[in-house]
Amino acid sequence: MTTFDYDLFVIGAGSGGVRAARIAANHGAKVAIAEEYRVGGTCVIRGCVPKKLFVYASRFHGEFEDAAGFGWSFPGGEPSFNWAALLANKDKEIDRLEKAYRANLERSEVEIIASRAVLDDPHTVRLLADNRTVRAKTILIATGAWPFLPKLPGIEHAISSNEAFHLSTLPQSIMIVGGGYIAVEFAGIFNGLGVDTTLVYRGDKILRGFDEDLRDDLTAAMQRRGVRIVTHATPTAIAKRSDGRLDVTMAGSGPQQTGALMFATGRVPHTKSLGLDKAGVATGANGEVIVDGHGRTNVETIYAVGDVTDRVALTPVAIREGHAFADTVFGNKPWSADHALIPTAVFSEPEIGTVGMSEADARKTHGEVDLYKARFRPMKYTLSGRDERMLMKLIVDAKTQKVLGCHVLGPDAGEIVQAVAIAMKMGATKADFDRTMALHPSAAEELVTMREKWTPPKAG
Repeated sequence: MTTFDYDLFVIGAGSGGVRAARIAANHGAKVAIAEEYRVGGTCVIRGCVPKKLFVYASRFHGEFEDAAGFGWSFPGGEPSFNWAALLANKDKEIDRLEKAYRANLERSEVEIIASRAVLDDPHTVRLLADNRTVRAKTILIATGAWPFLPKLPGIEHAISSNEAFHLSTLPQSIMIVGGGYIAVEFAGIFNGLGVDTTLVYRGDKILRGFDEDLRDDLTAAMQRRGVRIVTHATPTAIAKRSDGRLDVTMAGSGPQQTGALMFATGRVPHTKSLGLDKAGVATGANGEVIVDGHGRTNVETIYAVGDVTDRVALTPVAIREGHAFADTVFGNKPWSADHALIPTAVFSEPEIGTVGMSEADARKTHGEVDLYKARFRPMKYTLSGRDERMLMKLIVDAKTQKVLGCHVLGPDAGEIVQAVAIAMKMGATKADFDRTMALHPSAAEELVTMREKWTPPKAG
């Protein structure tokens, strides 16, 4: 009779792996989880949590400017910013969160192993810290993803988002390469902290895949705030000067000089040297672990959740997938994560919150749609005089009147859209929005007071 050391062995203690381990253990399974770095994974250690803290820090610059319109002054002089203090306080909070993650695992009696773990076969895991092997009835891969850096001369002088959280000093200028979530968010962070910021993107418009109005309005807002956005361009070589500055050779643009160069050009599944081939686990073109709707790979005993599967790279998705896996395999309660209508936010400046289809996608799949749009100055900026406009947009199926998409650009956009996602998940129609009483005065009330359909202006 085959014996195993564990019912479940989890490789990777990020959000998805930790949730899966805890729930499986609560169902009575004997569980171990291996992590070579720190418990918490990308989100807690080097992703959404420290990034959101940096976003908050960067917004105070604008808050201080706006304060004058509300009667505040600083007779002692202009406020100053201390980068080292921010880093220290951020690290303190990350330490607190890691301890909380560890405590939750220990409370569920999950064994935490500080080691890199690789697969030897469908049931065997090798722990590289001491080169011992353990056997598990079921193995879960939850190793997440890693920043992609292109191969070009001088790439060793560039940083990714990982290193951006640990810069010893704040650069006077920075060039950020990319046009997605991470690039846009860090452009707002560095710009808000007083760094001369340039965003370089190879395409024609940032935030590919988002609604066109969001893309256009955010571009304009970022430029008003002083971020230079250079499109149709990409670095081809980097050289470091004796003073530490970087000379960047560009395709599609002239050469640039910058104090720091950050690549935010995507992330790739963290599967290199994981032993997937030895265990017979199938992977895709990007190195992602291929799974079915329940997270199972082509090997019956091995599952995967989160960013390593390259499906929807969002922390709440990884958590939901990990929970579903544990309930299904160890709790006799089969279910799978629903990847439809996932609300998401881009913590840019201004912020984006979105759920459902873009206008372009809605027209492709539903044909005729009704559009409702409102652009207005948020109440907060009426006294400060800031040149800032908020966008709210609803996309509605013309036949069924079901709300297909909701897109918000402006303060607290993510908070607003989280609540809207509940209604949309329940199948809300435009009439349901219209019947809802407005909360006044608020920006969000526009979502229930828009009555006139928007029609594009006629050409010419």
